[in-house]
Amino acid sequence: QYQVVESGGGLVQPGGSLRLSCAASGFSLDYYAVGWFRQAPGKEREGISCISSSGGSTNYADSVKGRFTISRDNAKKMVYLQMNSLKPEDIGVYYCAAAWIGDCPGLNRGNFGTWGQGTQVTVSS
Repeated sequence: QYQVVESGGGLVQPGGSLRLSCAASGFSLDYYAVGWFRQAPGKEREGISCISSSGGSTNYADSVKGRFTISRDNAKKMVYLQMNSLKPEDIGVYYCAAAWIGDCPGLNRGNFGTWGQGTQVTVSS
C-alpha cells in the first residue's frame, strides 16, 4: 500500500558515480523527511543522509559528506542520492526510508517507518 522503491544501483569503478532513486507510492511524500541508509556485509545498517520534507535541510554522515548529495522532487514523489567519487568502502545495499515527521530526525532506524527493499552498489575495478 504505502511503499518506497529504490533503483539505480550497479557496478562502478572506484572514482565513478551513481545516482540512486527512491520512488514513493500510496502516500504524499511531501509530508515526510526521507533518509538514505546502507548496509555492507558484516556491518550494521548505517544512516548516511537525510532530507527534510521541503528539501530545505539536509545532513550527511561524515563518511559521505562532500561526495554524496541528496535531493527530492515532491511533485514526482522522488528522492535522489547522487554519489560521486565512489570508493570500495561504499559497497553495500542502499535503502531509502520515509521518516515519521517532516524534519530530519536522527538517523536511527526506529525514526523511519516506510522502507524500501534496497539496491546493490558495488565499487570494484
